[in-house]
Amino acid sequence: MFIDRRRFLIASIAGAATLAWPAQAAQFKVFQRDGIAINGIDPVAYFTEERPVEGSEDFTLDWNSAIWLFASAANRDEFAAMPEKFAPQYGGYCAYAVAKGYTASTDPKAWSIYEGKLYLNYSRPVRALWALDKTGYVLKANNNWPKVLDQ
Repeated sequence: MFIDRRRFLIASIAGAATLAWPAQAAQFKVFQRDGIAINGIDPVAYFTEERPVEGSEDFTLDWNSAIWLFASAANRDEFAAMPEKFAPQYGGYCAYAVAKGYTASTDPKAWSIYEGKLYLNYSRPVRALWALDKTGYVLKANNNWPKVLDQ
């Protein structure tokens, strides 16, 4: 019974968040603002420090038509050697939104690593909804990506 109420609450919050998301036609393969990927957060830090860490303009890399910021030269070099290992799935757009067939921005604090890959979400409540069926949402998002960029 508790789980059913919890799922209802999370679904309600996510539904409200969905209504608040601006309809956006994604123009870039990577979620970016002013050319900076994933809100300027170091993607390697999610794996090494298990938290979002702000990148520095001292350590940048141009990859996949966006500028990526890193907290250190070591993180930048590690990313440069294997960007697919560290880059968030679906270009850093909200994984839940991509599973639902559209794109949305992301909150650096709404993240998870699942099966060795980084996924970002619009908000923490949406991340909680995403967590209820990561396997199913990954399958749906994989099917939708990158077609959602053309919508």
